[in-house]
Amino acid sequence: MNGKILIVEDEEKLSALLFEYMEKNGFEAHCLNSGLPAVAWVREHAPRLILLDLMLPGSDGLEICKDIRTFSNVPIIMVTARIEEIDRLLGLELGADDYICKPFSPREVVARVKSVLRRTGTDQTIQAEGLSLDKSRYRATLTGHDLDLTAVEFKLLQFLVASPGRIYGRQQLMDQIYPDQRTVSDRTIDSHIKKLRKKIATVDSDLELIHSVYGVGYKFEVL
Repeated sequence: MNGKILIVEDEEKLSALLFEYMEKNGFEAHCLNSGLPAVAWVREHAPRLILLDLMLPGSDGLEICKDIRTFSNVPIIMVTARIEEIDRLLGLELGADDYICKPFSPREVVARVKSVLRRTGTDQTIQAEGLSLDKSRYRATLTGHDLDLTAVEFKLLQFLVASPGRIYGRQQLMDQIYPDQRTVSDRTIDSHIKKLRKKIATVDSDLELIHSVYGVGYKFEVL
C-alpha cells in the first residue's frame, strides 16, 4: 500500500468514486461523510494525505483544516465547488497544500494526490541521535520520552535537525517557522530555543543538541 488516504466528502457517490480510484492506485482509503469526526480520526490514525471537502455537514472544511494544523502537517487537498479566489486563498493560508474544484476527473484527483505527496515528501519520520520526529503528528520524542513540543517548536527543531552542523541565523529560522512573514522580534527565536533546550534537558540533562554560535545563530549538532 502507498499509504492511508482520508476522504472527507458528504456526497456519497463522489466519496465512493474517490475511494475506488484511491484503492486502485495502491492507497488504503477511508471515507467520512461528515466533518464532525474528522479531527479525532486524524489524531488517531495519522493518514498520509487528506482529501477534504470545503462544504460539509457538521463542520466547515476550513475549520477542520485549521484544527488539524494545530497538531499535524499531514498534506491536505481542499475539494470545493466554490471557485471564488478568496476561498482558494483562505484554504491555502490555513495550511492546505492544494485545492481542486468540482467537477473534476477522478484521475485528476489521483494525479494531484501523487503530486502533493512528491512535493511534501513521503518520509514522515526523522531519526537523529535518539530523537524521533513524527511530521504527521508534530510529535517529538527523545529516547522514547515525549518532548511535548508546540507546533512552532517542532518546526524549529525539525528544520535544525534536517541539516546537522549547519548554522542558521535568526532571520533564516524565522522565515522557516513563520512563513506568513508576520512581524515578530528576532529574540522570539531565542525564546523558542530556550524552551526547546529546557524540554530536552528534562529528559537528559547532560545532552546538548542545539548550540549557539556567537553573533551568527544556532545549529543542531552532537559534540
